Amino acid sequence: MAALLVVLFIVLIAIGVPISFSLGVVSFAGIFALPQIPNAVVFSKMFNGLNSFTLLAVPLFILAANLMNEGAITDKLIDCCTALVGRFRGGLAYANILVSMIFAGISGSSQADTAGVGKVFIPAMDKQGYDMETSVGVTATSSTLGSIIPPSIIMVVYAGVANVSTGALFMTGIVPGILLGLAMMLVVRFYSKKKNFPVGEKVPLAAALKQTAISLPALFTPILLIGGIVCGWFTPTESAAFACMYALVIGIFFYKSIKISRLPHILIETMKLSSLSLFALASANALGELLSYYQLNMIIRNFFVALPGGKIFFLFIVIVFFMFVGTFMDAVPAEILFVPIILPAAVSLGISPIMLGLITVCTLSLGLVTPPYGLCLLLASSIGNLSIERSFKGCLPYFISSLVILVLLALFPDFWLMIPASLFPNLF
Repeated sequence: MAALLVVLFIVLIAIGVPISFSLGVVSFAGIFALPQIPNAVVFSKMFNGLNSFTLLAVPLFILAANLMNEGAITDKLIDCCTALVGRFRGGLAYANILVSMIFAGISGSSQADTAGVGKVFIPAMDKQGYDMETSVGVTATSSTLGSIIPPSIIMVVYAGVANVSTGALFMTGIVPGILLGLAMMLVVRFYSKKKNFPVGEKVPLAAALKQTAISLPALFTPILLIGGIVCGWFTPTESAAFACMYALVIGIFFYKSIKISRLPHILIETMKLSSLSLFALASANALGELLSYYQLNMIIRNFFVALPGGKIFFLFIVIVFFMFVGTFMDAVPAEILFVPIILPAAVSLGISPIMLGLITVCTLSLGLVTPPYGLCLLLASSIGNLSIERSFKGCLPYFISSLVILVLLALFPDFWLMIPASLFPNLF
C-alpha cells in the first residue's frame, strides 16, 4: 500500500498538480484505504495542523515583509548598503548580499526578500553592466539567508514541530547565517576580477552617514525583534505582530510612504502568499498521521542506530535527503512531514534537536534556488526575464559556497552550539 501511495504522489507531481493538493490527495487516499482510521481524520488533522499560536507567525511575518516593501523600508536599506559598499568593484553585488542579510533579520521570508530586493537590484545591476546571470544568481541565492538569519518563518515552524526553544534556534542561526553571507561575498570578490565587474561611484562620507541615519529605524528592527525574544519580552508570534505594527508605524509616520488606501491591497497579497504555505502545511499534517500509522519514524530510527558512522553520517544523509526534497516541496510542509520522522533517530544518536533544526533549515533554504520548484529562483528569473536554466547557472557558484558552510555545520555539530549556549543558557 505504501508503495502505491509513493507512486501516486510522484505521478501527481509529474503531471503538475500543486504540492499542497498532491499531499492532500495522497493523505485521503491512504487513510481511505485503512478501515481502522475514520476518513474524517484527514480534515481534523488538517484543521489541527493550523490551529497553532506559533504558526500564526507565518502570515504575520509575510505581512511585515509586504509592509516593508510597500513602505519603501526596503529601498532605504538598499540605499544605505549601496552607500557603504557600492564604491568597490562588484559593489552592487556586495550591497545585494548585505541587504539580504539585514532584510532577513526583519521579515523572516526569503520570497519577500527576492521580490522586494530583486525589483531594485536586478535592473540596477543590469544597467551598470553586470551580466544577467550574475544579477539573478546573486539576488536569488542571497535571499535564502532570510530563512536562516533570525527571525525565520522556517525556524518558527521547526520549533513548533520539534517542540524546541525558538529563541535557542534563532541564536544558533546567527553565526552560520553571517558566514553564509560572507562566503557569498568571497565568491563576488573572485568573480569581480574574473568578469571585470563595474566599480560603483564613491559616496562621500557625509552622504553615507546621512543615508545610514535615515535607515536607522529599519536597521533597528532586527535588534528589537531578536532582543525581545531572547529577553523574554514576547514570543516569536508576538514578535511577528510587533514587526507588522512597527513597519506600519514607520512606513506611515516616519517615511510617509504607506498610504492607508493601500492597506487592503497589502492584506490581500498577504493572504494569497500565506494561503499557499498554510494549505500545504495542513495537507502535510494529514499525511503525517498516515505515516505515523505505519510507524515510519521508529523504522528509520532503528535503521540509523544500527548503522556505523554515527551522527556525522546521519547528518549528511539528512542534508542529501532534504536537498532532494527541496527540489519539489516548500520548506514548511517538508518540515511538518519529515521532521517527526527523523527526529527520534537524531536524538538516539546524540544529536541536539536544535542542531538538527539548523541543518534542516539551511538545507531547505537552498531548495529555494534549486529547480524546478525553487521559489526564489523562479521569482528572480521572472524579474530578470531569464530562463530557469541560465538563472540556476548564475546561482551555482553562490550555491556551492553555501553548501561548503552547510558541510562544516554537519562536520562539527557541537561546535556551533557552544557560543549561543554559553551566552544564553536560559534558552537551551
